[in-house]
Amino acid sequence: MKKKKGYLAPVLVVAFIVLYYIGIAVVFLLVPGIPGWAKVLLCLIPLAVCALAIHVLVQRIREIKNGEEDDLEQY
Repeated sequence: MKKKKGYLAPVLVVAFIVLYYIGIAVVFLLVPGIPGWAKVLLCLIPLAVCALAIHVLVQRIREIKNGEEDDLEQY
């Protein structure tokens, strides 16, 4: 049961971050008067942050599975 608690916080934080940045990307798409290439560029940046956050989440879940629940023990 302890390992499931270790998953909860990272998953919730990443879920909020992803929703926030997807919202930013949608707002950039809906702003009128911006050229299409600029909209694409402005949307790629938040979507890249989402991809990075998900990648870090996967790494954290692997650490928890391997028993490394506290990263501070390494230092």
